Amino acid sequence: MESVEEVQSQVIERPTGLRLERWGRRWSQAATIAIAVNLCLVFFNLTYVPLRHVYQVYLPGLVKLYDPLKGIEPHPVTQDYLQDISTLRTTLESEGLNDPATQTLLADLRQQSTTLIDENPYLASGQITTFARLKRRIQDFTDINSADRAFQQFWQADYWQDIGWPTAEQFIDMQLVPLLQRNYFRQTLPTGQFVDEFWRIDVIFVIFFAVELLIRTLIISRRDPDISWGVALARRWYELPLLLPFWRWLRLLPLAVRCHRTHLLNVENLIGQVTHEPAAYLADRVSKFAMVRLINQTQTTVRSGALLNPRQPDAAYTRIGDPAKLDQITDRLVQVIVLRVMPTVKPDLEQLLRHSLRQALLGGDVYTGLRQLPGFDSLPGDAVDGVADYLAQASVDVLAHSYTDDEGRVLLDQLSREFRQALGQELQTHANSEELQALLSDLLEELKVNYIQRSEQDDPRTTLREVDVLDQQTQSHQSR
Repeated sequence: MESVEEVQSQVIERPTGLRLERWGRRWSQAATIAIAVNLCLVFFNLTYVPLRHVYQVYLPGLVKLYDPLKGIEPHPVTQDYLQDISTLRTTLESEGLNDPATQTLLADLRQQSTTLIDENPYLASGQITTFARLKRRIQDFTDINSADRAFQQFWQADYWQDIGWPTAEQFIDMQLVPLLQRNYFRQTLPTGQFVDEFWRIDVIFVIFFAVELLIRTLIISRRDPDISWGVALARRWYELPLLLPFWRWLRLLPLAVRCHRTHLLNVENLIGQVTHEPAAYLADRVSKFAMVRLINQTQTTVRSGALLNPRQPDAAYTRIGDPAKLDQITDRLVQVIVLRVMPTVKPDLEQLLRHSLRQALLGGDVYTGLRQLPGFDSLPGDAVDGVADYLAQASVDVLAHSYTDDEGRVLLDQLSREFRQALGQELQTHANSEELQALLSDLLEELKVNYIQRSEQDDPRTTLREVDVLDQQTQSHQSR
């Protein structure tokens, strides 16, 4: 019986183990949430430049905060242009349209418009479509086909007097200024790449992921002595993207695995749907390859004669266990046949012997002469039945007693050995060997061709759907 101290220690260890397991589950969920947060930041960083104009409208504070990390700063050409527009609006409100200061600002804007069209400051930031939209809008508003002449016409005091300042101001605020604000200048590194200091944020997560992976793999290696730290780390290969400073979008893989493992989100169905088509055709391809390779290797074995002569030495063949496994299998089959099968088929054996003896007696010359004697007419029925029963019982008993008797066992082993040797010699003769090898090779080739033909007729997606149904049934049974 267990001592009181052992029982108390088990009671203490059990709650402690449960607490550790619960803490480990919560820690895994927290790490998974950290990966999700990091991945959201990664995708935000990847999409920031294309969506920067959207953030400018709805989140201008975010743009002001994040632009320095991407090396983005206002472009001098468009910034000066916007500054002159703002000054012009202030001058118009205080001095009027005909004031010399206003005329000077309009002339300055006409000059800057020419520089804008000639230099195309949008080219460096890759906003060719924005620049084209800007030219299209000024052309449509002034109804002039040339963008340069359209700007020259627009920044004229006489033109503003014709259309009115409110109309011009509305066009400037709604059509020109938003497109001018989209343009920016982005700093580059000596290597020619754009400045991107997202690593300053990402390195915090990378350090956390590295420490968490190191500790977890060390715990796994400590719990299982057969698993070294390197093996445990290799089995977590899918978490390596968490440590890479490039291709950060690959962190989707460890996030999906972690979500499924911690039960935060069931992504198995999503992964199954995403990989449905590739998995179906890949499985079909692999099954064909495996079947053809198996049959080809079997054909090679048949043609070499190793299948018909298992005792033939082969240096490339690896034997496992007792070399006399075939003899043991044969001995076991003989034992089953003698002790189990023969008593079961004894009635059929009696009928066969009775029929054979009756035919032999009725067809013999001796019986034809004996029928002439009185009392021999009923001999075949009684005699044959008795002899048949005796022979059947004797056959079963002889085989059973011979197999269990030491001397009989020796005789049976000798008979079995001689039978196998005789059969092996006959199979290894040139004529029989070539014929059997050819027949087996043709049979395997026929199997291979017909399998490939049938597999071409079957849709692998149907098979994969059947596999999915079986998996669902298995999961439902396990949940019960």
